[in-house]
Amino acid sequence: MQTFKNTAGAPIVLQIADRIVENRAYLSEIDGKIGDGDHGVNMAKGFGIAAERLKGQDMTLGKSFDLLGSVLMNEIGGSMGPLYGVMFTEFGEKLEGQEDISPDTFSTMLHAGLEGIQSIGSAKVGDKTLLDALVPAIEAFDGAIASGASFDSALGNLVEAAETGRDSTLNLVAKIGRSARLGERSLGVLDAGATSCAIILKELSLAAKDRLH
Repeated sequence: MQTFKNTAGAPIVLQIADRIVENRAYLSEIDGKIGDGDHGVNMAKGFGIAAERLKGQDMTLGKSFDLLGSVLMNEIGGSMGPLYGVMFTEFGEKLEGQEDISPDTFSTMLHAGLEGIQSIGSAKVGDKTLLDALVPAIEAFDGAIASGASFDSALGNLVEAAETGRDSTLNLVAKIGRSARLGERSLGVLDAGATSCAIILKELSLAAKDRLH
């Protein structure tokens, strides 16, 4: 069975942070069409702060996620800070004490992150939020593993489902947050949260794939 090590996990979070910072303008541009326009700025700020603190650190992936979650929860504004903050904090908790990250451990981690988000928000799939990327991604990963797919292959399914979920938000009317006030006018625009979620899941999956053995 394929696994990857929890040790030396800081570079994984740095890889995710690089991609978020790189997409700062794009995420804010999307958000500006139906929201506050600050999603990319806030995300880049939070991930950038965490990256600075992680550089050169010999931390497990669990501890790295915990640090990132703490920064996002406590040091950035907007609605996404607490949501992603609790997600990464839960990721970190589930990896605590794990030497090898197996498909089961990875799935447990993803589900814990999802439950954390659901514990502080009322959004569900179809409401044009990050859950439209996250929930299908988790379901695709679990489905692939259940059908006997390798960890590597299941990560590919996860990314594909996250990106399909992200794209589905083009045809959804926002039900939650500032953009909900626009009603039908929120159609035809990607949700910024679903877009950043797809970026995060893709980078996490690519980094995990590189470390599988």
